[in-house]
Amino acid sequence: MAHEMGHVQNYDIRIGMIAFGLVSAIGLLTDISLRMFIFGDRRNNDNSPVGMIIGIIVLILAPIIAAIIQMAISRQREYLADATSAMTTRNPDAMISALEKLRQQGRPMRRQNTASAHLFFSNPLKPGFLGKLFSTHPPLEDRIARLRNNENKF
Repeated sequence: MAHEMGHVQNYDIRIGMIAFGLVSAIGLLTDISLRMFIFGDRRNNDNSPVGMIIGIIVLILAPIIAAIIQMAISRQREYLADATSAMTTRNPDAMISALEKLRQQGRPMRRQNTASAHLFFSNPLKPGFLGKLFSTHPPLEDRIARLRNNENKF
């Protein structure tokens, strides 16, 4: 409960909405650029092939990079909520114990849906590089290690 209260205390909803807005803006600008690129002025054909290839690469990579940045912000806010819960309760061992229980009992779901993964306490997706990259929550082992490393600071 203290972890979730830490999200409220740290204004994580506001920061999440700002990150979502920026990612949406990047997606919208990319979409507009793509449509201008495809349906643009056909009379002026002085576009170089290198410029077109770079443009296409940027159009493809911009939304992906923006989503990765949004997920990285979300993971950092999880670490902050863990630290806030330890400071609020003045008992980091309780948060460590709760995370260890989640680690022991939790396992990846058979049927996975990335759209609802952010609603879980720990990552319900199968572990892997891409799963870790697009995960909204850091691995439980990393969260436990951070709490243990900073245990004397709380």
